[in-house]
Order: sequence, then structure tokens, then C-alpha cells
Amino acid sequence: MKAFQIQNLLRVATVAAALAVGGVAAQAQPGPGPGHRGGPAMMAPGGLFGGHMEHLLDAVNATDAQRSQIDAIFKAARQDLSGQRDTGMKLHQQMAALYTATNIDAAAIEAVRVQISAQHEAASKRLSQASIDAARVLTPEQRAKIGELMKKRQARMAQRKAG
Repeated sequence: MKAFQIQNLLRVATVAAALAVGGVAAQAQPGPGPGHRGGPAMMAPGGLFGGHMEHLLDAVNATDAQRSQIDAIFKAARQDLSGQRDTGMKLHQQMAALYTATNIDAAAIEAVRVQISAQHEAASKRLSQASIDAARVLTPEQRAKIGELMKKRQARMAQRKAG
């Protein structure tokens, strides 16, 4: 896996984690029901996508202490996940070699796929924990406000998709 692909994986994983921060609030709000999915692309302060999380923290009047704590939480998660880069690169190189071999070894491909899946699960679990930790820094009112902002953004996105 190339460094660019790893960065993209980390970006997607971080967005997923950040979505969970708002998802805590969204779950507390009445919504369209089971199976409803979606939400804004939120990000840790100073993160890879820029000021999305900063915008949300501004919207909920987060204190400097809250911002600092949330930044530290996601920074630690990103550091923890960066250690998986080499392993991920090797697994993807193994997969490429298996697919380009003269004989396709389905069992070996499946074994590597399971390893890659386990690595993605570990990343998801770590980011989920970071999201939980970040959600605990915010007050219930702040999380509810984020949930409202998420719903508004979802509605705008649905309008764009429909139009």
C-alpha cells in the first residue's frame, strides 16, 4: 500500500470516528428509524481535512479546555494508527503478489484478506474509542447541538442528491 493510500485510509477512518462523536447525539434524538445512515464529514481539530471539527466546536461554544482535550484524543488515535502503516503496506503487497502469481491461490488470498480485515477492524475500534472519549468531553447539550447540525447537513446532502 502506498503512503497516499494509507493517508486516505487514515482520513476515512478518522472521519468515521468523528462521525461517531456526532452519532452519539444523533442516537439520542428521534430520527427516521433503524437502518438510517449518514452524517457530516467531521474531523479532529487541526486534522487532515481542516476546520470541520473546529467549525462544529465553534458552533457549540466549546471551551479551550474541551478543544485541547479533543485534539489530544484524536492526535493520540492518529499516532496509534500510524504504527499500522508498514503492516498494511506489506499485506497489500502480499495481496498484489498473490493476484499476479501464475497460479491463483484462493486460500492464501482469503488468509491475507482476513488479515487486512482484522487490521481495519482494529483501526475502527481504536477510532470508535477516540470518538467515545471525545464525546465524553462535550456536554449533553453540545452533543445535541452537533446532532442538530448533522441532521441539517444530511437534509442538504439529500436535496443535492435528489436534484
